[in-house]
Amino acid sequence: MDVKTCGSIPSRRAPEDWFTGTVWQDPIIQAPAPARLISVVVHFAPAARTAWHTHPLGQTLYVVSGSGLAQVWGEKIREIKAGDVVWIPPGEKHWHGAGPANSMSHIAMQEALDGNAVEWMEKVSDSQYSGAK
Repeated sequence: MDVKTCGSIPSRRAPEDWFTGTVWQDPIIQAPAPARLISVVVHFAPAARTAWHTHPLGQTLYVVSGSGLAQVWGEKIREIKAGDVVWIPPGEKHWHGAGPANSMSHIAMQEALDGNAVEWMEKVSDSQYSGAK
C-alpha cells in the first residue's frame, strides 16, 4: 500500500500547449504497471478549456464544483454541472472546460494504453468555444 498524504503532491499549472486560459491540476494518481489508472483534479478559471483530444481507453469526468462545457467533435456543446458524470468513449474527439462566466473543477479519470492516456490535438478556437458555426 502507498499512501500519498494531503499536500505531498504539488499543484501544477496545466501546459499552455494543451489548454487555453488559467488551468491548475492536482494529481491524484498515476498508478504503476500493471495498473493503468491516471486521475487528476482539474480546476478551470472562467472560459478556460482543454484542447481537442482523445483517449485510447476512454475518459470519465466527475464534476466537483461549478459549471462547464463539453463537446464532442461535430456535436452541440453541452453544459455540465457539479455532480454530473461524463463518459467519453475511446477515440472520441472532444474538449471540456469552464463556462464563460464561472469556474469549474472536475476529476478526470483515464487509463493508459502502452503508457499513453491522451492524444492532444489542436486548440479549441474562440468561435468553437462560443458555439458559432
